[in-house]
Amino acid sequence: MKDGTCPGRIAWCITGAGHFLEDSLRIATSREDVDFFLSRAAEEVVRMYRLGDLLSGRPVFRDTAASAPLSGRFSGGRYRLLVVAPATSNSVAKFVLGLSDSLVSTLFAQAGKAGVPALILPTDTVTETWSLTPSGNRIRIRPRAVDLENSRRLASFEDVTVAADPEEFSRWLARFS
Repeated sequence: MKDGTCPGRIAWCITGAGHFLEDSLRIATSREDVDFFLSRAAEEVVRMYRLGDLLSGRPVFRDTAASAPLSGRFSGGRYRLLVVAPATSNSVAKFVLGLSDSLVSTLFAQAGKAGVPALILPTDTVTETWSLTPSGNRIRIRPRAVDLENSRRLASFEDVTVAADPEEFSRWLARFS
């Protein structure tokens, strides 16, 4: 990854995952250099987990245009880092396959084309974990083999760092302070 000395902001994408959502939002909102990009599913999940107040007063862009015109901001040098946290198995699979059919997947593709590094926090990095539902109940999550493999494959991409958990993610993000 490039060091944090270059100018620009952080483009922070949120996908439709509840797992790691609160941790991700707390980390993101502790910074002043973040613009938020929400997938359609992220808008639903942020509401379900009652975390919308964390985004209040922050730059938030929504998935409303099929062509994702906001992606041009990467080639223009506005962003020094793309973050996708949390990243659903669906988003990770799109990244690995090179699909660009949503705001988040298009931003990932354009960041790569512009040489902007990406830091990803997938929800599926271990064979079994626990997560909280919107009502606060703990549930066991067992990612599928294909989801774990896609997270591993994504980690091999140039200029892409995949973090296994919020702690590792925070350590990588600190390099961009």
